[in-house]
Amino acid sequence: MEPRNDTRISEFFLLGFSDAPALQSLIFGLFLSMYLISVLGNLLIILAVSSDSHLHTPMYFFLSNLSFVDICFTSTTIPKMLWNIQSKNKVITYEGCITQMYFFVLFAVLDDLLLTVMAYDRFVAICHPLHYTVIMNPRLCGLLVLVSWILSVLNSLLQSLIVLDLTFCEDLEIPQFFCELNQVIQLACSDTFLNNMMIYFTSLLLAIGPLAGILYSYSKIISSICRIASAQEMYKAFSTCASHLLVVSLFYCTSLGVYLSSAVTHSSHSSAAASVMYTVVTPMLNPFIYSLRNKDITRALKAFMGQQL
Repeated sequence: MEPRNDTRISEFFLLGFSDAPALQSLIFGLFLSMYLISVLGNLLIILAVSSDSHLHTPMYFFLSNLSFVDICFTSTTIPKMLWNIQSKNKVITYEGCITQMYFFVLFAVLDDLLLTVMAYDRFVAICHPLHYTVIMNPRLCGLLVLVSWILSVLNSLLQSLIVLDLTFCEDLEIPQFFCELNQVIQLACSDTFLNNMMIYFTSLLLAIGPLAGILYSYSKIISSICRIASAQEMYKAFSTCASHLLVVSLFYCTSLGVYLSSAVTHSSHSSAAASVMYTVVTPMLNPFIYSLRNKDITRALKAFMGQQL
């Protein structure tokens, strides 16, 4: 198959889930509902934290940042998919695909880094409680978030720039409902060695590295909790990080499931369905996980809603 010159590339085709008209309406309604729940839930977390002075602490500062990133994360892919279903058109322009891919990679990595920062926050709070306010000062908290943004932006920019140098074949069908980096690279007719090496390197640095940091933090946390004599104190200490641990497990398990499923099966429907777990379901569940297991968030949400009524 002859490669296409970059200047002639105008559009990609997102295969999505199904072409059946009956299923299209069901998929549209389901994803619209999940998207609205995700945006509303994360927005309420941000408003609750900002409106309650008792929640102006490092843990809730990082949580509000995570909620903001989750809103951006889902907004990168779902609105375009809903528009394609409504318009019965699976086309996305070349420029739109690169832009979507850039922001998807940015917010996915930023989500990962913020979860790592939150694990470090819990490590300091439980293992060094007497020095917590000194270590986790506002300057350090702001710096950790800023560094996370900078690393995410630079990584996403670099990944997007080297994709721009690729030439593509005639068959530009992406077996997803969004422009996923690996899927776009697989469509290229030119040499993708640099792209693949960059993905492996950044995955090791920005995915495996943060995961190792999270595991190390929780190994120290568990070790510290086990040394606490009182069962009540152990429960209180563990309950402060249980929500975060559940979110981390959900994020990494669903992400790993997506790439394992894409390696095992080449079905576009299976790959797209697996991607839903970490692109839609995980951001949607995060507010529920944090609010249901956190009395401070629940109290702040009730107070905020009471002020609005």
